[in-house]
Formats: sequence, C-alpha cells, structure tokens
Amino acid sequence: MSGARITGTGSSLPDKVLTNHDLEQMVETSDEWITTRTGIRERRIAVEGEYTSTFAAEAGRRALAMSGIGADELDLIILGTVTPDFPFPATACILQKELGAHKAAAFDLSAACSGFLYGLSIATTHIRAGMAKKALVIGAEVLSRVVDWTDRNTCILFGDGAGAAVVEACADGNGILSTHIFSDGSHWDQLYLPGAGSRNPAFNPRTIDERLYYIRMEGNDVFKHAVRAMEEAASAALAANGMSPSDISLFIPHQANRRIIDATAKRLGLPEERVFVNLHNYGNTSAASIPIALDEANRSGAIKAGDIILMDAFGGGFTYGSALVRW
Repeated sequence: MSGARITGTGSSLPDKVLTNHDLEQMVETSDEWITTRTGIRERRIAVEGEYTSTFAAEAGRRALAMSGIGADELDLIILGTVTPDFPFPATACILQKELGAHKAAAFDLSAACSGFLYGLSIATTHIRAGMAKKALVIGAEVLSRVVDWTDRNTCILFGDGAGAAVVEACADGNGILSTHIFSDGSHWDQLYLPGAGSRNPAFNPRTIDERLYYIRMEGNDVFKHAVRAMEEAASAALAANGMSPSDISLFIPHQANRRIIDATAKRLGLPEERVFVNLHNYGNTSAASIPIALDEANRSGAIKAGDIILMDAFGGGFTYGSALVRW
C-alpha cells in the first residue's frame, strides 16, 4: 500500500456578494442578529448562467495548476454535492468533459456538508489500495437555488462556491495520515430537502403547494448533534494517530456556524489562533466549506510544510467525518 498526499488546492466563488444588510431588505432580520447568532456577515451567490459545475470546474483547474499535473493524468474525480447540475448524469461527468480528464472515473457523492471529507476518504482508500494514483476531490454547491428566501431562519446561513484538492500517491507515510467517516440516519429529517425526489416529485402539486423544494432544518437540534459529532470525529482521528490536540497546527472545521466552531474547539482544547475561520465571508457552503477554507489557508501561508492539519465536518444525514494530514 502506498500513501496519499494533497499536492494542490483550489477554490472558486461567485462574484456576487449578499451582505447581512442586503438581507435586512428581504426578510425580518438584522446584521446584528445574524452576526451574533451565526458569525456570518456576507455570502456569495450564483447568478443566472452559473451552476455547480461552473465553480467546481474552476476550483479543479486551480488545484491541478498548483499540483503541476494535467487533467489527463487523473484516474478519479469525486464531487461532493447536494446541488448537482442535474439529477443525472453526475455533475462529476460534466467536469470530466470540462477539464479534459478523459481517463478518470467520475461520480458524485451525496453526504451534505461532509461530502468533501467523504470524497477524500474514498480517494485515499483507492490510492492506498493501488487502484488509482491521482485523484481530484471537489466539494461544490449552489445552495442559493434551494434556499427559501422568505425564511429568515435558513436563508441567512447558506452561500455558493467550490473547493478542490488533488490527491496523489506518495511513497512515505506522510500526507493524509487517516480519514474517518460516520453517519447517524436516525436524525435524517432534522436537516433535509423534502422535494424533488421520488417521495415528492418536483412537479407534484403537493411539492409545489407546500414549498417542499426548499431546505428544512431544525436548527437547535442540529446544533447539539453537530458539536458532539464533530468532537467524536476529531477525537477518532487523533486517537488513530496517537496524537493529542497539542499536536494540531491548524484546525479546519466545517464553516456552518461560529458558535458550533467555537464549541467544538473548546471541547478539543484548541486555542482560537489554531482554528481557521472564514465563515464570516462565505456563510455555510456545505460540501464546499472545508476545501474552500483549506485552499484559503494554503494560499495565505497559514499552512507550512510539516504542519498537522485536522479537518472536521458535520452535515445532513446526519453525516460527519474527519481527516488528519501532515502537510
């Protein structure tokens, strides 16, 4: 078995910015209310003609450019998303064409906000087993298309964008030390999109009348489960590698809510200066959240060679997971 390491990162975001002050004109809310409860100040929103594949392809190109490999060298493309361009074919297949990755197997993965880490786990497993040498893992969402802009409890939270990482085989044990993925389906109905599937087809009168094509969320319940699950996933990664929180150079959590991030970091005993946060600029971009943050940290110099990076996510399903990386 070979090892696997991240050799390139990339991200792509819409140009359109929607601030809390903009939302004050749309629903009964305020900048102070949103900032205090979530930590979000603005988010990026796709415009007409921009799709999940638009941002996924650009993030992929940037990650490939950093890694120095061509798309035609890829063996695998995995796209984590809950907002694909179409129900089928997989948006990853559209990316294969856009990037020119003619050798790569390509598929979408639905694990909500944990999608990137689920994809990273699968790519790492394929590489370690010798089934692939080079993979592109992407998290991409256009959540603005499934948000109810009249619901102040959810519309303030979400944004659009994509992040990507190139994962390659390596000879030593450095790179991706371990990945850990979990789920708890007993709570699936606390964060979900009820319409447009086989239960409530898109053009069923009930789907339209009851506005089932928008995200539904039980915020308080999700918060409680998120903190516990993220602590569990992070602890699993540390235990698997015989490490403690003091070994972590940078913690990159899912960017859903500042209170969730702070509570998780506190439980792990991680000081604020070792926690990467960009939530205030982008909101919750679901599967894109961690790879966007990873790329921003990487390009800003917040990550240095030899650093131990802990990534940790929680999302609808419930799904959750972690990855520990020596950079």
